[in-house]
Amino acid sequence: MRKKSNPMALLPILVFLVLYLGLGIIFEYVLKIPMGFYNIPIIVAFMVAILVACLQNRGVSFDEKLGIMAQGLADKNIITMLLIFMTAGIFVGVVGRSSAESVAYFMLTLVPTRFAVVVLFVVACFVSTAMGTSVGTITLLTPIAVAVANVSGFQMPLCVASVMGGAMFGDNLSFISDTTIAACNGQGCEMKDKFRENFWIALPAALVTLIPILILSFNTPISGSVIQDYNMIQIIPYVLVLAGGVIGINVFVVLLIGILSGTIIMLATGQVAVVELIANMGSGSAGMFETSMVAILVSAMCALIREYGGFEALLNGIHRVFKGKKGGQLGVGVLVGAMDIATANNTVAIVMANPIAHEMAQTYGISPRKTASLLDTFSCIFQGIIPYGAQMLVAISAVNALGGSISAFQILPYLYYPYLLLVSSLVWIFIIPSKNK
Repeated sequence: MRKKSNPMALLPILVFLVLYLGLGIIFEYVLKIPMGFYNIPIIVAFMVAILVACLQNRGVSFDEKLGIMAQGLADKNIITMLLIFMTAGIFVGVVGRSSAESVAYFMLTLVPTRFAVVVLFVVACFVSTAMGTSVGTITLLTPIAVAVANVSGFQMPLCVASVMGGAMFGDNLSFISDTTIAACNGQGCEMKDKFRENFWIALPAALVTLIPILILSFNTPISGSVIQDYNMIQIIPYVLVLAGGVIGINVFVVLLIGILSGTIIMLATGQVAVVELIANMGSGSAGMFETSMVAILVSAMCALIREYGGFEALLNGIHRVFKGKKGGQLGVGVLVGAMDIATANNTVAIVMANPIAHEMAQTYGISPRKTASLLDTFSCIFQGIIPYGAQMLVAISAVNALGGSISAFQILPYLYYPYLLLVSSLVWIFIIPSKNK
């Protein structure tokens, strides 16, 4: 039975967006607090939104509202998502992130310096796909991008933007990325199916991105090269996880293989002691705490909104603007993009958009894997270019920490990959036919 449309039921979402976005703007641009948006306690903002939802609809008792929220959490996909978050966190804690630097320096020794920026982009694509984190990739590779710019003659914004673009490539495709986990489990599709859907959208964008990078590379006078030691054995766990995910092995099995191989390698090579390794497992899983709590709180809040008729009101509004299956796909992209602009967090944007997108998919006849692909792709497009996103802020901070100076507006013109990913997505929606659309 369909709920009666009630636009006021969407008030909790509005309260969250105003609170989170408003405080973020004040912290970042008025008080000039570094990483201002990421000093806002997002869990507290969601708690306030849930409180607003509980104060609505006086005809439903508080105990009944608790039951409704509990029903929202009692979903296989939510539990699976939480378990994968924790397991992925343990994997990252075990293997660490030093292998990213080894991959970069290894490739920089193999190719001429003129292709160093291409190497930065390609390595960022690989590392982020293997690690499942764009922010982690940017944190590790931006210092290398700075070194390349300082010794080679390439422009700093080009080098940094190439790392950021490659980082978003992996954020979109990785089997252990929290965006992939959230999108797939929210829509009830297999990760391998979503990967195959996404791959043919992301790959053309990545290949075309190489063209402007190469053009600029051949027009830049080269003055030096980067040489650094590297250790390739530490990359094995990442390769195993990436290969296992691509061939379709269950994600839990893949992550357990990565954890086991990482444990053996880290202990055998003397990188860590047993006690330190166990502590790293704990810190890795703890790093997923906020993301897991956001998933829980959003599920509870959305259960109340759906019960009050908020989703019905939102869907009615979407139907009036977006017509047909292709329009519905664009609507899913616009929905998650708007959420990402408001929250500056692509995982949170997907978690918030998931229940609405699921109902849109049923209404417009869009397959679960296509819906998951749209959610992940469009969230990464917007997250990759917003000036106040973690990716941009971390890159700028890393450059400044090394004595450089750069701004978001210097980087934006060189973010070729996110722009081309948007073009590729629109082409796949409106031009290329697909039975699974």
